[in-house]
Amino acid sequence: MAGEKGIDLNKLKGTGENGRVVKRDIDWYKPGSFVESSNGFSSKAITTESFEEIAVSQMRKTIAKRLSESMFTAPHFYLTMDIDMSRCMDARMSIVNVAGVKVSYNDLVIKACALALQQHPKVNSSWQGDTIRANHHINIGVAVAVDEGLLVPVVRFADSKTLSQINAEVKVFAQKAKDKKLQPADWDGNTFTISNLGMFDIEEFTAIINPPDACILAVGAIKETPVVKNGVVVAGHTMRVTLSCDHRVVDGVTGAKFLQTIKGLLENPVILLGQASI
Repeated sequence: MAGEKGIDLNKLKGTGENGRVVKRDIDWYKPGSFVESSNGFSSKAITTESFEEIAVSQMRKTIAKRLSESMFTAPHFYLTMDIDMSRCMDARMSIVNVAGVKVSYNDLVIKACALALQQHPKVNSSWQGDTIRANHHINIGVAVAVDEGLLVPVVRFADSKTLSQINAEVKVFAQKAKDKKLQPADWDGNTFTISNLGMFDIEEFTAIINPPDACILAVGAIKETPVVKNGVVVAGHTMRVTLSCDHRVVDGVTGAKFLQTIKGLLENPVILLGQASI
């Protein structure tokens, strides 16, 4: 059916209730101004060139400077490993339902990394030019997205904290980030960093090392996948992690052994929970 402007009303997507075509849709119509997409939604097409200059905040300038220096001065290499999270999922469910303690998968990863860093101190080090600083303490930075980019608040002495303490601390950081109340002291002093995009359904990615750390762990989503157990293919849940390493401090074997330790802890959560009070 054609309208007063020769518009095929059957193809015009309305902005009224339940997609009904209303008077404003006719009044605003220009040839080529509305485009119907394959998913049934319509969008207004831009037919003239335009742009907007957005001022760069001091925070984003600082983040850009630090990450650029890291990427172009630290020789990065990457190690990727799949971790079977089936037992870890069961353990988390038991912690939540039986113990009544709220624990996320990210909390378990943080604790596993903290315990693994105890066994692999080279990963908990940093390049200082003439020296390599071997940190005795374990402060894990947790990347948090804010409007101006990424901030990395630090869970200090993560190896000595319980899962519930880690959970509570990360929640406070997330709320402070949302309210724009994170302070410089909150993101200072990291010795290792974790960046988790699993909640966005990202399966695998690589992250730029967060100075002064020697490594950063990129954590993907837990995916249901077929796995082989005792020679039989069964349904499993795997999580892919990628360790970015500064080759000046960490070599491939060291990084690989560190990932193997994390894998062992998460695939056998009894060991993890045995070393981490809830």
